[in-house]
Amino acid sequence: MSLKEWLFGKPIPNDEAEEEKIGPLEGIPVLGLDALASPAYGPEAALTVLLVLGASGSRYIGPIVAIIAVLLLIVQFSYRQTIAAYPDGGGSYSVARANLGRKPALLAAAALALDYVLNVAVAISAGVGALVSAIPGLFHHMLPLCLVLLGLITLVNLRGIRTAGKLFMAPTYLFVACLGTTFLVGLVKVVSSGGHPVPVEPPPALPAGTATASLWLLMRAFASGCTAMTGVEAVSNGVPIFRQPRVRGAQRTLASIVGILVVLLAGVALLCHAYGIGATPPGQAGFQSVLSQLVGAVAGRGVFYYVTSASILVVLCLSANTSFADFPRLCRMLALDGYLPVSFAHAGSRLVYSTGIIILSLLAGALLVAFRGVTDHLIPLFAVGAFLAFTVSQFGMVAHWRRSQEPRAKHYLMVNAVGGTATGLTLAVVAVSKFSEGAWMTFVFVPLAVLLFHTTRRHHEKVEEAIETERPMRVVQAAAPVVVVPIKRLDLVTEKGLQFALTISPDVQAVQVRAQPEECEELRACWKRRVEAPIRAAGLPVPELVVLRSTYRQVVDPLLGYIHKLAAAHPDRFIAVLVPELIEHRWYHYLLHSHTATVLKMMLLFRGGPQVVVISAPWFLRERKPPFTRALRSPGTSFQASAARKPASSST
Repeated sequence: MSLKEWLFGKPIPNDEAEEEKIGPLEGIPVLGLDALASPAYGPEAALTVLLVLGASGSRYIGPIVAIIAVLLLIVQFSYRQTIAAYPDGGGSYSVARANLGRKPALLAAAALALDYVLNVAVAISAGVGALVSAIPGLFHHMLPLCLVLLGLITLVNLRGIRTAGKLFMAPTYLFVACLGTTFLVGLVKVVSSGGHPVPVEPPPALPAGTATASLWLLMRAFASGCTAMTGVEAVSNGVPIFRQPRVRGAQRTLASIVGILVVLLAGVALLCHAYGIGATPPGQAGFQSVLSQLVGAVAGRGVFYYVTSASILVVLCLSANTSFADFPRLCRMLALDGYLPVSFAHAGSRLVYSTGIIILSLLAGALLVAFRGVTDHLIPLFAVGAFLAFTVSQFGMVAHWRRSQEPRAKHYLMVNAVGGTATGLTLAVVAVSKFSEGAWMTFVFVPLAVLLFHTTRRHHEKVEEAIETERPMRVVQAAAPVVVVPIKRLDLVTEKGLQFALTISPDVQAVQVRAQPEECEELRACWKRRVEAPIRAAGLPVPELVVLRSTYRQVVDPLLGYIHKLAAAHPDRFIAVLVPELIEHRWYHYLLHSHTATVLKMMLLFRGGPQVVVISAPWFLRERKPPFTRALRSPGTSFQASAARKPASSST
């Protein structure tokens, strides 16, 4: 097994593509980790804002979570319709493209792309932050830990969707089971105690209140808590990864994710109010997460506490996987429409869109490096991008139902109109309240992303316009090309190049550049004996030897200059540059050789001109004789005699 197969798995043929699809059971960990992990930070973000209210702050978390739960159900209903109407994926982008036009579609795509990149960076840093909190000795290694975790998640996703689903299933359901058990036991204790349960492990005392519950403060807390809604759109973007019937499977997965999320959020809100639990000041001594306090208050700090804490930590780290499932598919949709390079639309050997996965990893890695693994300041951008996509999708579905002939279209239209208004108002609240905390960057990055999409599309259109033609092929009776063979010495690599050149044209020129005279032999002295004589004996036209002197010890520039002169002297003929190359057994052997041939080919492609054609003539190190039995030389005058005395080397 090769290293590539060991890392990424064996290639999957097209006829096995359906076997790589997933069902709702795998869909929840693949597409729902971002949403399911949000109870670990959404309510805590709201409670952190409410810290200024002291002990009374926990009483407001219930109404805030209730509003968020209503919004979640509205968004879930909308995306359920989106899945049925647009089963090819794309989510908000597909809805907006079909119903609102290009500009709203690109706005939604940019918001989603930004949200996905931020999710990876923040999720990984949050998970590593939780690990460092448990093991303080790792604090100085936060960034390397973040990058290692990012690399592992990238590798898992490059191995395929089904692999990711299997690996992430156990920690996901362990997380849900642990929190569900905590909330169920806590609810029983709350009911049996008449609403005043006694905590097993008392939570830290809340500070005295320093402010009153103003409307602005509650709006800020609500905006912070809305980070719990990120990731809900993931299923509508990833519909194609489900096995048939994929629409039903995607809808069940979405309903399960939203249902679990609402229950977990309600459990956090209820127990925080019952046990008087609030947030502790982040970044200060004695910090405890809200979930840590809840589990300790309900079950104490025994084995169950540490198992639950470990599951929370793992799910926080793995919640970045949602972006790896959806970002490449969003990029594929954009690439198919010409807004991104075509490579984003090509599936790799494991039936995943490898380019999108790698680009997402690089962008998230750049954020982690820029912020040294601490990305708390990027969290406010989360909700802005998510709610922008929600709003565009909702109003896109309104336009969809206006044209629909379904019996209940008007009913659906009203629901989506209410949902679009609700998410739009929430977007305004989040943008205003979080503007100074970092949300302003959304208004910079989203337009830049839209500009990138437009620029890419214009480039593709210009290229298509330049090369497209409907006329019949123009047949020109052109003369044979002038073939130029750059050579360094006479060896087997050069021999194969010259042999092939003689099959193309009678006009062949072997060009040697004497850049470092001591490194290569003077060919004029032996050219007649070793090249001209055997070729003339075979009845073929003899190549011309041209030796160029390089004053400044360069190879490529003198060759380019000579080729340009040939092109000017033969304006009605192609100049075919045939580059002999040595092909090694192992990739690391190339570290031992120069790469002049590669540089020459690259420069010829960019600076050669329309007359120049570049041809590679590879000589494999395993070759022991020419590939054809008919020799072009007479006995005793072969190149091998000389080559045996010299180490094999690239001709250029």
